[in-house]
Amino acid sequence: MSTARDMGLVTCTTCAKVWPMEQDRCGRCGHRLKSRQSNSLQWVWAFWFTGLLAYFPANLYPMLVTETLTGTQSGTIVGGAIEIAHHGDVGIAAIVLFASVVIPVAKFIAIAYLAISVQRGSAKRLHQKMHLYEVVEFVGRWSMIDVFVVAILSALVQLSVVASIHPGSAALTFALSVIFTMLSARSFDTRLIWDSHDARVSEPQ
Repeated sequence: MSTARDMGLVTCTTCAKVWPMEQDRCGRCGHRLKSRQSNSLQWVWAFWFTGLLAYFPANLYPMLVTETLTGTQSGTIVGGAIEIAHHGDVGIAAIVLFASVVIPVAKFIAIAYLAISVQRGSAKRLHQKMHLYEVVEFVGRWSMIDVFVVAILSALVQLSVVASIHPGSAALTFALSVIFTMLSARSFDTRLIWDSHDARVSEPQ
């Protein structure tokens, strides 16, 4: 199996346009061309660990703080989903849990799996790994659903002295966790996946 690098070509990681290896910048988008991002995995792991560190307080501290005449109430992501389910909106609670817990955890696992497989030089299921990366990239934007809900509620539910809703401290850490995991995925050079195949083929028999 021949790669673009074997044929003297380099792919722009921004717009996917292919250019000759000797060209310095993409003629379509102006992005700098590199055959491989040599420090890709270092950036992947740096953003990954930072996102993981931000994810723990995002689930331990309040996501939403509601102030009324009778007092102040606050709730975590999971606690809020449970409260929604108790009011009969099981579907909405499931969506919140899926977007706020299942997707972020799955992203952490998927990115770590891809990075470790490249580090170990695994040449198995290369196409499946590419599909996995594409899924991670696609669903990444939907992980912000909790932050969007908090922002909308904070803007709409401002009833003067009657009630008000404010983002909790978890809103910031959750947003940071999502941002850093997205940066981690974006830092991953998918071309490294196919280098494992090239290395296996070039091994002496």
